[in-house]
Amino acid sequence: MEDYIQAEDYELWMLIKNGPLILTMTMEDGTTVIKKPEEFNSEDYKMIYFGLGPDEYIRISECDSAKDIRDALQVAHEGTNQVNQSRIELFMRKYELFEMGDRETIMDMYARFTHITNELNPLGKTFTTEELMRKILRFLPRSWKAKVTAIQEAKDLKTLSLDELIGNLQTYELRRNSQQQEENKKDRGLALKIMEEDSSELDEEDMAMLTRKFRKFFKKTKVGTRQK
Repeated sequence: MEDYIQAEDYELWMLIKNGPLILTMTMEDGTTVIKKPEEFNSEDYKMIYFGLGPDEYIRISECDSAKDIRDALQVAHEGTNQVNQSRIELFMRKYELFEMGDRETIMDMYARFTHITNELNPLGKTFTTEELMRKILRFLPRSWKAKVTAIQEAKDLKTLSLDELIGNLQTYELRRNSQQQEENKKDRGLALKIMEEDSSELDEEDMAMLTRKFRKFFKKTKVGTRQK
């Protein structure tokens, strides 16, 4: 990893190894404090300039003060307050309207959901673990209602971790899919058995029963095909 990062960007490796450049000064009592922009001297400016990559250097090459440098880099990497507010509104709307897709797995859903919350984090919008878990349980499909109720009744969301919740939902998903596959196999076997029988020897009651089974089987098959 060290060789790879050095080959890609040696300055990045130096930041990883030594940490970012933080200008400090020693007070009279011997304590070390971080310098404020107005306390920078000519040597500090040199260190700032030399510590930046070529792209950042171009952004600040016309700046006259440390405050100008800080403001230019802040806008470049974090955006203006107006841009940040627009991003917060955009991702908050995605968060509030988030739903799990019909064909999505738990992990696919969780990846999309995490992307949204990760975008909100650096913008100052954070959520507690309990809030995230309650949100996930709310937007699960109706077919998951029994599982959601079971979790809410059996688990304490104040102490449950997010990883435990997702693992619990994954386990249920696997069992649910396995059960559906077994049911589909039984229905297919029943349909084939019915097709092989001589319908002329069946009375009206048997025919009615077989008709109901046919309808049930083809209804399930149709739904399953559409979901796939």
